[in-house]
Amino acid sequence: MPGAQRHAPKTSQQGSVDEGKIADVIRPVIVSAGMDLESVRVSAAGRRRLLRVVVDSDRGVSLDDAATISRRLSAVLDAVPVMGDFPYTLEVSSPGVDRPLTDPRHWRRAVGRLVQVTVADTGSVSGRVLAADADGVILDVAGDRRRFGYAALGAGAVQVEFGHPRTELGATGDGH
Repeated sequence: MPGAQRHAPKTSQQGSVDEGKIADVIRPVIVSAGMDLESVRVSAAGRRRLLRVVVDSDRGVSLDDAATISRRLSAVLDAVPVMGDFPYTLEVSSPGVDRPLTDPRHWRRAVGRLVQVTVADTGSVSGRVLAADADGVILDVAGDRRRFGYAALGAGAVQVEFGHPRTELGATGDGH
C-alpha cells in the first residue's frame, strides 16, 4: 500500500527486535485513529528491516487511512528506540481476503460475505454471514439460518465471489 516510509532510527539498541514491544508502542496510535492492530511483522530485507503493520476497522482501511497511519507511526517509531540500529521500511496495510476469521470483530466485518468454516460436530460448512455478535455468528446455509457459537467454530475463510448479489454492489448498482 502507498504510504511506505524509509527511516534510519536514532538508537543504540543492537540485535533482534521484539515485535511485541513494537506493537505496544504503535497500538495507541492505531487505536486513537479508530482502528485495530491486526499484526506486526519484522523481517530482514538486505541491510534493512521491513516492518509490516496490518490494521483494520469496521469501516475498512482506505489508501488515505493507511498513509495517515503510516505518517503517525513513523513519528512514534522515530522517537522510541524499538527498531534497533538498522534502517527500516514501514509498510501499513489492511488484511487481505485470505485473512482467517478468528475473532468476533473479523466475523462482524464479514457480514454479507460468503464463508467456509469448520464447525465442531458438523464438519465443513459454507454459508453467508448474516450477523455476528459477542457470542457467535448466524449463517445462511443453503437458505437455512443457523447460529454457531464461536467456541464451535474453527477459523473461517471468506470465499471470493465474482457475482455479488445486487444489494452488495454499491450505490450505482453496477459495482462502482
